[in-house]
Amino acid sequence: MTNRRWGLVGWMGALSLACGDPSGDDGSGAGSNATTMTPPASTGDEPLTTGVTSAATSEGMTSSHDSATTGVDGNTTPPADDDGTTESPVYFDLGMIPDSPMFCTEGDGDVQYSYIWIANSTQGTISKINTETLVEEGRYQTRPDTSGSPSRTSVSLSGNVAVANRSGGLTKFYANHDDCPDANGNGVVDTSDDSTWEPWGDEECMAWHTPMAYISQRPVAWTQGVFDKSACTITDEKVWTAGSPDGNSIEVLLVDGDTGIIEETIPVPGVAAGFYGIYGAAVDSEGNFWGSQLGGGTLVHVNLESFDLETWPTVAGGYGMTVDQDGYVWTCSSQAGRFDPSTETWQQANVGGSGGCMPDGGDILWMASSPMVGINRNTLAVEYSIPLPEYVHGVSVDYQGYVWGVSMSSNAYRVDPETGTWDTVTGLVNPYTYSDMTGFALNNVGGGGQPSG
Repeated sequence: MTNRRWGLVGWMGALSLACGDPSGDDGSGAGSNATTMTPPASTGDEPLTTGVTSAATSEGMTSSHDSATTGVDGNTTPPADDDGTTESPVYFDLGMIPDSPMFCTEGDGDVQYSYIWIANSTQGTISKINTETLVEEGRYQTRPDTSGSPSRTSVSLSGNVAVANRSGGLTKFYANHDDCPDANGNGVVDTSDDSTWEPWGDEECMAWHTPMAYISQRPVAWTQGVFDKSACTITDEKVWTAGSPDGNSIEVLLVDGDTGIIEETIPVPGVAAGFYGIYGAAVDSEGNFWGSQLGGGTLVHVNLESFDLETWPTVAGGYGMTVDQDGYVWTCSSQAGRFDPSTETWQQANVGGSGGCMPDGGDILWMASSPMVGINRNTLAVEYSIPLPEYVHGVSVDYQGYVWGVSMSSNAYRVDPETGTWDTVTGLVNPYTYSDMTGFALNNVGGGGQPSG
């Protein structure tokens, strides 16, 4: 059995909470029992629907763990802890509650909400979905012309999201309505709260948009920033991104998270743009940039302080990439490649994934596909194999310990890894996200002096 425990002992960086009372949906629309095993075609404008999707899931799941096989698990009631209680809706074994904007008062253990941000690529929008209620609480246009083709999203430790447009441009949105200004002075914040979106320029929860002249701009990853306990806030957050202006050269950019101003541009000489330049990115515990290329090629590292550039050839081709809590860098597709920066060596294994990957904070690295696979980060052996109704290309982990799979049609699946059952979120439009769309991976790597679990 995985070492999961119900009880709030982890940093809730992506909960998009400030020190005061959070705003947001009260979740009253959750808990539908409607089955959405084969949802109707979506126009992208209807509300999301949720529900139990698989009574047979646990029968099709294989795992080397002693996972429960309880059949349908359509509610959000947490399993009992060892003492039989179910007091908290979040489970982790991360050891302590560190300082954070949510827990400036020691002993406050209530979790309000957390989000997953999924790009609707052909629609030019991103969806803000509550990971506990499965309700879409906002949809936002990511570029003025709706032709940006957004894909990768990254959530900061303060809970806000940055989204990269594949056709160029980076955009930030506030998660907490309290942070959104009443720009037009009409006494309210004009913002989306469901699957419809405000016209460009009217959305007051858009923090900034920075146009960028790239023919390919995929990766985006926040740094940790600096936590100020006395002010109960995180400051000096930066955003990494990368792009190719011409299909031949590659640049890595560091962007000010508050203003969207480009602070540094780091050329990557000697690395062919190939397929789309740098394809995926993540940061380590010091906020340094790690980027990978589609199908293999080169692993790129940029130091946050000095902007020194290092590169290594990759041995395992990949779509997704991530950095785990031990500092290993992973490239993921049908193979899992694990790079050790201290020895500059690779290990790899054929594991049957295909797409994004994300560590769960423990020993498991989850990899997208159908079945979704979970491998042991130490041995690279497959320990979980969970069939889903369709292929998922993106994978993420939320702050309740569920694993999310994002399809390329109209659905996202919230999977309970212990039972192999799932809930379905529908109404998405060609979703194509397999980056750190909850903020869990950023929290998981921690950082010197940073809030971390």
